[in-house]
This record gives sequence, structure tokens and C-alpha cells, in this order.
Amino acid sequence: MALSHKQTLIFADLGLLYAAAIWGATFFIVKDALSGIDPVTMVAYRFLIAGGLLLIYVLVSKRPLFDNIKYSIPLAVMLWFLYVPQTLGLKYTTASNSGFITGLFVAFVPLFLLTIFRRKPTVMEIIASVVSLLGLWILTGGMQYINLGDMLTLVTAVAYALHLLYADRYMKRGFDPYVFSCQQFLINGLLALVTSLAVGLPLEITTNHAFWTVIFLAVFPTLTAFVIQMVAQKITSPLRVSLIFALEPVFAAAFAWTIGGEQFVLRRAAGGLLIAAALALSGLPTPAFLKKKKNG
Repeated sequence: MALSHKQTLIFADLGLLYAAAIWGATFFIVKDALSGIDPVTMVAYRFLIAGGLLLIYVLVSKRPLFDNIKYSIPLAVMLWFLYVPQTLGLKYTTASNSGFITGLFVAFVPLFLLTIFRRKPTVMEIIASVVSLLGLWILTGGMQYINLGDMLTLVTAVAYALHLLYADRYMKRGFDPYVFSCQQFLINGLLALVTSLAVGLPLEITTNHAFWTVIFLAVFPTLTAFVIQMVAQKITSPLRVSLIFALEPVFAAAFAWTIGGEQFVLRRAAGGLLIAAALALSGLPTPAFLKKKKNG
């Protein structure tokens, strides 16, 4: 029995929530593992492993491996600018600062949607983005200070928004999400490996914790979450994707309170509720009085 459009959208939202949750679990895990592996080398290994695993599936299912590769190359470069600066930045800034700055992609998505893609967001989408940013500020405590790690992470936020929007364009053109993801994984992994070799960074993994972190990052936050994102973007609007992904720091806080044993903070919980409220607002039609005000 085929799923209705509404049911398909619900499954897409659930998949994106899984991606946000698994990414939310990575901030503290990655920061703790960086004592045993170079940040750029970590990016190289996680994407090469994920790409290798997906490559097996692509070849076995006889999908055209090089189909539309000219489009995946610039997206792989965006991934490099997303993950390498973020992972490097975690060496110099706090996990909370990193989470907040990365979450600023929520502001860049409607901005780039308007300026680059010439699509005007609805009033409710704009309101939802503002509410989400407010919740993000309350949840993370905003910017406590600015250092090198924060500036590097800002590059991540820009790349995050651009990658999400271009991926949306190509997925809605009917590109194969498995082939497209595999190409990006392998190209980004190779770019990061070449970067490590060119700069003379260490390639070894010196602790068991770092080794298992790389395996975890390759299988869950990279392979499964990323492919789910590509599949979901075939049917879901980019602004809705961005608002669901804005829940990433909410999940990060939840993991910190539970698995991490950190103290529950009411202010941060309130920020998380605002981000969740923003997601709900984005699905509502624009009220008539706002339409009149806009047209007037």
C-alpha cells in the first residue's frame, strides 16, 4: 500500500529528526576524541569510510557511479568547508559556542534563498527562523567571547546553508541520493586527506577512543544521517529542513543532561522549546492580517 503525500512528509520529518539527534550527539564526542587524532585527518577518515561503505551498495545495486558528478564536486567542497573548519574550531572553542555558531545557518538559509535562489520566504517562515534563532541564543547562552575557533565555525554555518540549498535543488531534479551522497563522501574525504598530507598533519590515531569515534562518525552522523537528509530533501522544503536541523543543539543538550550527566538548566530547556515551537510555526499558513499588512 502506497503512502499518502502527508504520510511521506511525516516519515521525511522523522528521518530528519534522527539526523538532527545523531548530529547533536557528536559535539562532545568529537571534542573528547581530538586528543587522539588530528581534526582534518578525522574528517578524512570518517568520510572515506562512509563513502567506501556506500560505494559497495552503489556497485552491488548497479547504479551509475559517475552520474551527475560535476554537480557533486562543488557540494563536496562545501562539505569540506563545513566539516574541516568546524572540527578545527572545536580545538579552540567550547562545544556550546560551536553549537550556537553552527546553528546560525538557520539565518543564512532564508537569506541565501532570497539572494541566490530568488525565492522569497513566506511570512511564517521568516517568523519561524527568527523564533528559532532566539531559542538557539537562549539554549546555548549565545556568544560568550569570540576566538579563532568561533571564526572558523562561522565558515561552517555559511557552508551548511549553501550545501542544504544546493542539495535541495539537485534532489528535486531527481538525482539519485545514494550515488550523489557516495560521490560527495569520497571526494570530501580525499580533499581532507590531501589537505592533511599537504600540510604535514599526523595521520595516525593514537587512542582507542578516537578510533571508535571515527567509526561511529562514519556510520551514523555521516552515512545514515546524510543519506536520509538527501532522500528527505526530495519532498521537503529547504526552510523546513533547516528548522528541523536547528534542533541539533537541543538534542546535544538532552544528551549532555542524560548520558553526559550534566545538570539540567531550565533556561536551556526554554530555548529548546522555542526552537521546537519555530518548527511548528513554519508549517502554519500565514494569517490573513499579516497578508493584508504585507500587501498593504
